[in-house]
Amino acid sequence: MLSKEDIFKEYLTSKKLKFTPERQAILDRVFENHKHFEADELLVDLRLNDVRISKATIYRTLALLVKSGLLREVIFGERHAHYEHVYGHEHHDHLVCNSCGKIIEFTEHRIEKLQDEVCKKNKFQAESHRLQIQGLCEDCWKKDVNKVE
Repeated sequence: MLSKEDIFKEYLTSKKLKFTPERQAILDRVFENHKHFEADELLVDLRLNDVRISKATIYRTLALLVKSGLLREVIFGERHAHYEHVYGHEHHDHLVCNSCGKIIEFTEHRIEKLQDEVCKKNKFQAESHRLQIQGLCEDCWKKDVNKVE
């Protein structure tokens, strides 16, 4: 299995782009974190650690990491993206609480199988998908039920 760095370097080479020290710093920092994150959070984190990188470089590099298959862009109800690294992780989807913002990751093989069947039926080659279910987590749902009683 290729390392995340090798995968990214190969992708950049295929696009005739360079693996710069800035891209290395972003790659390293992204994979040190195992949580969902926003581009602006990454910018602040890098600057707090004395890494001088422009906001534009971060956004461009995150897009390249997504295209290389190392990151996935996920949306959690706001108007901006969150990211998570997918290298070495099984595909999963998300349940997002509209009240407290809790994110529950889940894997359901029946959903994956159904997607494959739908694609096959429609002669469609899927490259990715994003399933996100919005609602209330158990704690928030119980709070709402207790308010009514």
